[in-house]
Amino acid sequence: MRSDDVRSLLQTAVPTAVAGAVAAVISALVVGGKGAVGAIVATVVVILFMGIGFVVLQRTAKSLPHLFQAMGLMLYATQILLLFVFLAVFKNTTLFNPRAFAITLVATTLVWIAAQTRAHMKAKIFYVEPDSSKAEKPENPGSKS
Repeated sequence: MRSDDVRSLLQTAVPTAVAGAVAAVISALVVGGKGAVGAIVATVVVILFMGIGFVVLQRTAKSLPHLFQAMGLMLYATQILLLFVFLAVFKNTTLFNPRAFAITLVATTLVWIAAQTRAHMKAKIFYVEPDSSKAEKPENPGSKS
């Protein structure tokens, strides 16, 4: 992974983790320990799902740019399906508070999207990737090919 991709990933994951920590503290104060656990689980789910998605999309953009948009749509559909599976598995759990989980899941997802948008707007993205090793030698204007 390129260094600018890592920088973008950090610029999105750190604010999301901070928002999750704030949500955990608020949930602990309002609901108790199970609320804090729900907020932490939701934050981990968002960071994992969105982080893996980010890495997959960056690799797709680099190796198969013509499939980038289709891969993005497929990835988001897969993330939603995996979230439904996660919710189905933990439907009747007593491990954490479901309301704190749901509110934190939505809040941290919105923070991730906002932070990713900000990171993308601040990034200096080249339109053409400079690569000196593959640079072609210019042709002589006077020579015939």
